[in-house]
Amino acid sequence: MDNLFSQATPLLMFLLPGFLSAWIFYGLTSHPKPSQFERTVEALVFTFVVHGATKVIKIGLLAIGKIQSLGTWTSDSQTLWSVLLAGLLGVGVAAAVNKDTFHSWLRRRGFTSRTSHPSEWFCILDSNPAYVILQLQDGRRITGWPKEWPVSPSAGQFYVQQPAWITEEGTLVELTTLDGIIIHAADVRWVEVFPKETIEDDKSAKGL
Repeated sequence: MDNLFSQATPLLMFLLPGFLSAWIFYGLTSHPKPSQFERTVEALVFTFVVHGATKVIKIGLLAIGKIQSLGTWTSDSQTLWSVLLAGLLGVGVAAAVNKDTFHSWLRRRGFTSRTSHPSEWFCILDSNPAYVILQLQDGRRITGWPKEWPVSPSAGQFYVQQPAWITEEGTLVELTTLDGIIIHAADVRWVEVFPKETIEDDKSAKGL
């Protein structure tokens, strides 16, 4: 058992930066975690990027050390830089994905029409802040500001602030005593998205 552990430790230390980057990425984005195999492949990609960047830093520091000594490059230095770069890589990729940086650059050049968001549902609600009308499965309609929304239309909840029921006559019944209302995504048939001004003008026209 000790022999097995001693053989596995170097491999785990080699893969640690990639798994750390992947863990940070999924912790900071709304992307659902893929299968274990896909996560392992992603971690391997992150691992090679981190070790490549660490190698470049090592070469650079050794070159600087010929002019001004900064210390000795050791295995501890290797581990420290790998962990640091893994954290920066995870945060950087997550920020780029959340801001749609990569895909927006590719869309402007005609390479793709996709976004970096996990679904069209999430993309619309994230990139177009607006009041919404939720058409529920039982026929009722409610409007408000979606402060939180699910990643997938089949799971999760909406948290709608400034909620107001829309009657069959089209009038609004505001729930002024509530900060918001939580609605399961599975209870929603479709979502109508409007500019903020549209809802406010509608309220003004009805004297609400």
